[in-house]
Amino acid sequence: MSMHFTDQKELLKELIQDMRKLSTRMVLFQQNAAHSLGVIHTDFKTADILNETGPITAGELGRITGLSTGSVTALIDRLEQAGYVKREKDPNDRRRVIIVPIKDHHQKIKEHYLPLSKAMSELCLQYKNDELALIIDFIEKTIAIHEREIQRLSLSETKQTD
Repeated sequence: MSMHFTDQKELLKELIQDMRKLSTRMVLFQQNAAHSLGVIHTDFKTADILNETGPITAGELGRITGLSTGSVTALIDRLEQAGYVKREKDPNDRRRVIIVPIKDHHQKIKEHYLPLSKAMSELCLQYKNDELALIIDFIEKTIAIHEREIQRLSLSETKQTD
């Protein structure tokens, strides 16, 4: 990456282009990791989400992913068949089902990320604490923007099918 930018507009253009490149590389990495585990990309990322959240309902999973009820049900069926999750009755409301990640399989997912995590840690060591704090702030705000956009797109799709 060149650090010779004449103005903020040029710098922002480069940042957006690089973020798109990063996003593409992340998706490609995840697709390859999913393939090596014998699952599809959506299932792999959902298993990762469940590892992050812990047990949640299908409705909560749908809100996080932006997927329809039918898609979430099929997704959970596939994850259950592959051994990544199990369904349990909600102890507080027997009508609800909780999707519980199975930790043994999540360890396999973590193992796929180990070389990447190591390389990223080495990269981060090149930055000072205040620079890392700024990067973390940017990433957290980027995550929030993406979560809002997922919800916006999900709501837009719901309105189109009604």
